[in-house]
Amino acid sequence: MHTPSGNQPWAVLTVPAFQDNYLWVIQNGEEAIVVDPGDAAPIQACLDTHRLRLTAILCTHHHADHVGGVQALLAAYGDIDVYGPPDEAIPGRTHAVFDGNTLSLAAGEFRVMSVAGHTAGHVAYVWQNRLFCGDTLFAMGCGRLFEGTPAQMLDSLHRIAQLPGEFYVHCAHEYTLSNLAFAMTVDPDNTALIERGKREHARRARGEATIPALLSEERATNPFLRAHQPGLKASAEIWKQSPLPNELAVFTALREWKNQFKV
Repeated sequence: MHTPSGNQPWAVLTVPAFQDNYLWVIQNGEEAIVVDPGDAAPIQACLDTHRLRLTAILCTHHHADHVGGVQALLAAYGDIDVYGPPDEAIPGRTHAVFDGNTLSLAAGEFRVMSVAGHTAGHVAYVWQNRLFCGDTLFAMGCGRLFEGTPAQMLDSLHRIAQLPGEFYVHCAHEYTLSNLAFAMTVDPDNTALIERGKREHARRARGEATIPALLSEERATNPFLRAHQPGLKASAEIWKQSPLPNELAVFTALREWKNQFKV
């Protein structure tokens, strides 16, 4: 959880839900914006605890663990603006958002990024040095391709990777240790990955969230951002048992491998 300091009136509050989801509450003074409220109850508890007034809901995509609490929040808090991608079933959506849009909200400006792949219309929200990316990028992983193509997901990850390294990645699941196990399998000689693995295991042993993650660390340790690297190419070719001619082919093989990977 980020806490306010000095003249900084805002905080990003981490709200655990279900088995491994993270929902996000952006606090600005006494106002709050919620990102991907899959479950209303923990969001309501957070708002009550911090005495916050809900002013907007941002949705990255249509899956139930991201939008399942929207209607209950609307019933509890009244006429709230709900933002989400236009071609996905977002409950109560009042504003469709498109790539490049800038939303002027209580906590400041949010820039919309199209990051298709996990779903066809998936978006992310960029606010200050924070990226709320739903199920597109995870710590040392990326989302499954339920609706999009490998090319779409790789393009989305390229777009994210171009953001400044000091950005914090607020993804939606605590998948870090399982993703780490896969990353160590496909990229075993990566010293940055080995060191990160020690830190992440220690954090989980203390019961701490591993999210948000620094984008600079993702660039150095996330195999899905490193499909252009020779070592990842070699690993993917051994698993695939065939040559892989380009980064897209390597990425596709890595994603297929991860789908079958057992920790």
